[in-house]
Amino acid sequence: MKTKKVNPQVGQVAEGKLIPFVSEKFIRTQELKTFIFDSNQKIKIETSEFSAVCPFSGLPDLAKVIITYFPDGKKAIELKSLKYYFTSFRSVGIYQEAVTKRIFSDLKKVLKTNRIHVETIYATRGGFDVACEEGKKIA
Repeated sequence: MKTKKVNPQVGQVAEGKLIPFVSEKFIRTQELKTFIFDSNQKIKIETSEFSAVCPFSGLPDLAKVIITYFPDGKKAIELKSLKYYFTSFRSVGIYQEAVTKRIFSDLKKVLKTNRIHVETIYATRGGFDVACEEGKKIA
């Protein structure tokens, strides 16, 4: 009789094949670089090229990420560094909600601003559409 393996990351039994993934410690926050930018303008960044791994199934979660912020800390994010940072999530097992919170926290820290909002809009999986938001919505 075949026993089902419990995923130690989440303490649940995944149906089907469990694909290995790495922990959040592999997210490369050191990739995030800024440049001096003294302005009151709203900055909005969008990409549809984000992926991380569902820690339950090991399958990829694909998302559109929208970042909106004001450079109150007189800093703006350098886009190539943001891409490298996002790429570091590709093999990381992290829930969708935690991704949004993590991106928000990391960017808030490096940009030194409280006026930041991060939204993730995930590709439909299992008939469910998921969108997560962290921070106050910026008009």
